[in-house]
Formats: sequence, C-alpha cells, structure tokens
Amino acid sequence: MGARSSFQMNSALEEPFDSGLDVRLRPAELSFEYGPGVLGPVAELRRLRDIRASLMDPNCSGPDPVYGIAMDVCRRQDADELNRRYLLFGVVAYAGGRLGHEPVRSQGHIHAPAPHSGWSTPELFEIWEGRAIVYAQQSADDDPGRCIAVEAGPGDQVVVPPGWAHCVINADEHRPMVFAALCERQYGFLYDAVRAHGGLAWFPVLHGAGIEWRPNPRYRKSPLQIKQPRNYGELGLDPATPIYRQFQSNPEALQWVSEPARAAELWPSLEP
Repeated sequence: MGARSSFQMNSALEEPFDSGLDVRLRPAELSFEYGPGVLGPVAELRRLRDIRASLMDPNCSGPDPVYGIAMDVCRRQDADELNRRYLLFGVVAYAGGRLGHEPVRSQGHIHAPAPHSGWSTPELFEIWEGRAIVYAQQSADDDPGRCIAVEAGPGDQVVVPPGWAHCVINADEHRPMVFAALCERQYGFLYDAVRAHGGLAWFPVLHGAGIEWRPNPRYRKSPLQIKQPRNYGELGLDPATPIYRQFQSNPEALQWVSEPARAAELWPSLEP
C-alpha cells in the first residue's frame, strides 16, 4: 500500500512572494527575466530524456522541457561575496502537467563532495510560486533510511541535510512552480545509486486533488513521513525572512551551506 498525502492542489493564485531579488518568470519558456542590477544566466533546460531513468514509468509522455534552471543569480554587488564564500544562489522553474501518472519533478540525486570542504553539502530551498514537495531520503542504498516529504508553498524554507538523496516535485499539475536554492558553488550531482534503483524509494502519484505515494520495490520498505515546513532555528534561519535577504544582512549566518562542518553535530539527527 502507498501513503496518502493530505496536501491538496490549489489552483488559486497566491500573493506574489517578495524574494528580495528582481527576477520574473517567463512561463512559456521556463526561463527568467532579471531586473536592473540583477545578474543571471540564460536558463538551462532539462529534457524528459534526462530524467526518464528515475521515473515510475520511464516510457511516459509529459512536458518537454520539464524544467529550467538558472544558477548564479544575484545582485551585482553581492557576486564577489557569494564567490568568496563558495555559495551559489539558483532559481528553478517547473512546467505544469504530469509525467505519466506522476507530477512534474526532478530525477533525484545526492550532492557530490565539494573539493574545498570534502563534504556532501546541504541545500536550502525556498518556494517562490506554486505548490511544491521536497522529498528526501537518508540514503540511496537498498535501505533508504528515513524518508520524508515536505509539502511547501510560497515563502516556505526546506533544508536537505548532507548526503541525503532528494528531488523537488511540482504538486499542482495545473500551473508552473518556481523555487530558489542556496547551495555549494562547487556543486556536483551523483545519480548512479538512484538510477540503479529506478528512482527514489517513494513515487508520487497524482490521485484526485492530491498525491498518493507508492513504494519503489527496489528498496527495502521504509515508512514515509509527510510533513509541513518547519523552522530551522538550530541553523539560525529566520522563516519570516527570504533567504536572499538573510544572506544580504548576515552572510556569515548561512555559511554552513558551503561549510557543513560548522554544523557537524547537528547533521546526524537533523531532518528536512
């Protein structure tokens, strides 16, 4: 049997989230426009062929491209500080629609160890538009360990600890979804273990107005916890202040993203 999410898809438009950056979505292209003084690249598009190996139905049809990703987005005056701290701010736009019976999502990965720190680094997500689920599991081995799905909306922050396999899901098939992430500048992704299992330990399946979770039989069964976003006071995060504004006011407070050793005692028990 699968697990049923209480999260209901909501097609009503929320109030625009003020991220602290003048970045606007171009939904038809899954790309972004940048306002005066904001630096950002042309979005890289991820195609359906790139993620098929991790889908419940690898032969499914769906939107193509699936999502667009723009890494290294910042105000011009912040670029040097972000570089110096090995921090990278990115913005991602997901298409609406579905991938077979699944919602639009990424394929899932683990962060490769960063050369300067030697750590598989954490990631700090912030939802900007739409409805999202951040799914994370403790391991991509046969025993996935703790499995957690965090249902999030605009302004919500979610931390994925070092070494956890994870993906982000657009929980509303009727509209695009946009999120930002603060991560390690020397980022790299490890896919082999996830692909060897044909995906992550739980598959999200669109079911009526919500999502049903089905276990991936290639893993040992591990219960799925479905959660709402929480406060990460132990990491010094302010849930009421957008991530980018927190960086602007006190970049040192977010240095654990690229230097996980600063929070080494927290990671063994910390959950998304």
